[in-house]
Amino acid sequence: MLQQKLLSQQQHNANIHMKQSSDTIHLGEISGVFGVKGWVKVFSHTMPRENIVKYKMWKLLAGNNQYRSIKVLDGRRQGKVIVAQLESVTDPDQARQLIGTKIVIAREQLVKLNKGEYYWSDLEGLAVVTTTGIDLGKVAWLFETGNNDVLVVEGDRERYIPYIADEVVISINLEISQMVVDWDPEF
Repeated sequence: MLQQKLLSQQQHNANIHMKQSSDTIHLGEISGVFGVKGWVKVFSHTMPRENIVKYKMWKLLAGNNQYRSIKVLDGRRQGKVIVAQLESVTDPDQARQLIGTKIVIAREQLVKLNKGEYYWSDLEGLAVVTTTGIDLGKVAWLFETGNNDVLVVEGDRERYIPYIADEVVISINLEISQMVVDWDPEF
């Protein structure tokens, strides 16, 4: 699936962990040079990792906080890495200059989700309260364990809360930036 990490009230589907601003989503970084024709190696936060090259227009964010829009001409998994061919990058020296550059996309490039489905980046920063109204903090980040995803909630202390829809995660309201969980605050 062409999407970042999403969580569904019914199931969880694709996968990505990203930082974002309100209008951009951080998908990965350029991590190296591949071959002699200017291809780049990409560290991708998407799952499967090669989904990053399905977004055909990237914004590259350099250390000076300047964006450069660039078209993705081609890309694929190459062994354990993802490689991409970018428009106007035709030799290893040009590719080398991009190492460390963050890859972001415009938020509107994301696949629209069904009701009850959420991208990880939508959940990060949500206030987390128990069903009895106790404030546990905010979702700092998420990770997957194989069985279910886990919310890392930072508040008076750090808590690891399993993302189990309807059992632990009772409701999510993005409009008020709040998640209600059935969770013992002492745990």
